[in-house]
Amino acid sequence: MKARTWVQWGLLLSPLPAFVLALQVGAYPVPWETLWGAFVYCPEQAALPDYLRVIIFNVRLPRIVLAMLVGLTLSFSGATLQAVFRNPLVDAYLLGLSSGAAFGCAISVAFFPSLPIQVGAFIFSLLAAFLTFTLARTRGEVPTLSLILAGIVVSAFFAALVSIIKFVVDPYKLASIVYWLMGSLSLADWHAVATALPWMLVGGGMVWLGRWRLNALSMGEAEAKTLGVEVGRERGLFILAAAIAVAAAVSVSGIIGWVGLMTPHIVRMLVGPDHRRVIPLSMTVGASFMLLSDTVARTFTAGEIPVGIITTLFGAPFFIYLLKKGGQESWKT
Repeated sequence: MKARTWVQWGLLLSPLPAFVLALQVGAYPVPWETLWGAFVYCPEQAALPDYLRVIIFNVRLPRIVLAMLVGLTLSFSGATLQAVFRNPLVDAYLLGLSSGAAFGCAISVAFFPSLPIQVGAFIFSLLAAFLTFTLARTRGEVPTLSLILAGIVVSAFFAALVSIIKFVVDPYKLASIVYWLMGSLSLADWHAVATALPWMLVGGGMVWLGRWRLNALSMGEAEAKTLGVEVGRERGLFILAAAIAVAAAVSVSGIIGWVGLMTPHIVRMLVGPDHRRVIPLSMTVGASFMLLSDTVARTFTAGEIPVGIITTLFGAPFFIYLLKKGGQESWKT
């Protein structure tokens, strides 16, 4: 078997060891034998003590599932936008989604405590994407430069609104807003999974079914047109798909950066630029990276570090590495 094939299989299977590790470690370590019995020999959990059943199935498992979903969503969205814009330094936050989600979170915490944070973040994430598209659209088209500038404007606008809210709320609510903005999965439960999963499936399904078209788009507009691809329509659909998926992710996890920048680039370095491989492998690597980062975040200290801090500690040096390389790479398959 070729070396690259072995690499692909390794990347595809990478979430499995991370999944087992995340289930085992924590404030209360769970032995391997107990996990094996919980999932294999006692499917009805009859042999498990109540406290272990709660730890495994009600505390850790929903958080692990959510971490994997957020990681794979941010990763395939980053890979999609990098192909659309033919720039490895692009990620989903280009559209202003992070600032929109931050404003939704701040609104929920400060003025509507009965409204779940996820709902507010999700609504304003989509609103930010809509405003970006509306501002960038000229004569029925969405030029790349206009989209980037519109994203910067929308991000600055929502960031200013968040600053106003942080200035007027009481210290307790301010602490909650700041903690959420750092990115955290501490509030993960099965309800959060159920809330985000349908929208992640919609965005991910759109990208998965059309991932071969990303190869044409990444070659440039002229080449894509010669292959019969309607560049404007396809570009808009891929950006919309990424926006939907990322809005769902940030609505349940807060602002977690760098995942969508790092993982697609690493995958392309290992297996090449063909997006028929890059998209699925970015999903698995992103799920593994987010799961390991969250495991470190909840076990490294007696308290819990926001996972966004952990991803930034990895992402910032990686970004410097990309800048040293010139920030460009070949996109031709």
